Amino acid sequence: MATIIRMWSGPRNLSTALMRSFENRADTEVLDEPLYAHYLAESGVDHPGAAETMAAGPRTLAAAIQRCQEPPLAGGQSISYQKHMAHHLLPGMETSWIGDSSNVLLIRHPRRVIASYTHVLAQPTLEDLGFPQLVSLQNHFGPLPVLEADSFLANPEPELRRICDHIGIGFDEAMLQWPPGRRPTDGAWAPHWYDSVVASTGFAPGPTDDPEDIWLPESLEEIAEQAMPLFELLHRSEGSSQLQ
Repeated sequence: MATIIRMWSGPRNLSTALMRSFENRADTEVLDEPLYAHYLAESGVDHPGAAETMAAGPRTLAAAIQRCQEPPLAGGQSISYQKHMAHHLLPGMETSWIGDSSNVLLIRHPRRVIASYTHVLAQPTLEDLGFPQLVSLQNHFGPLPVLEADSFLANPEPELRRICDHIGIGFDEAMLQWPPGRRPTDGAWAPHWYDSVVASTGFAPGPTDDPEDIWLPESLEEIAEQAMPLFELLHRSEGSSQLQ
């Protein structure tokens, strides 16, 4: 029986590097943001590469959910690893299908997320950052394990071992390093978002600065203040970055 792993994240949260890590396992197929085309088609938001993303599909929710529920399509693989953005869960969306898998939440300090995200989109909303949706996932399907990105980068191998143990799969040394370059599995939006990870060969050292010292434009300070209680709630929740 196939194992389905759904890694739920906000943007700029280490999510693509984690996808690379799992894709380097011989037993794993990865799906890159399978809800993205539907999200763009329904919300009408203007993201870089939106036309290409919607053309690549699937655009309908039914088709997207069906793909998320399928076992790995490549022969011999037993794990489906799905990279999901929490903000792709639009209000009122059917979510009962989420419970049939191993779900993990990936978070990062809001000031780090916002500072990185504004290099692509200048004025994100709280919902764009995914924190409300991550809290909703924790409330409805929890307790779910929560990884904090900076803590993960400080100790990638122990954290990966804990993820694998929680899910019930063996750790693979191949998860620690991967060849650089683009992948056929990268989404159509990759040219706009994946520059740093394309050049990567493993997990980069974590930041050493205090996120509270990160400067943000005044227009985004309110969003950071709104996001912090949600970040802290997730960070405190059962199964936090220690996956206990």
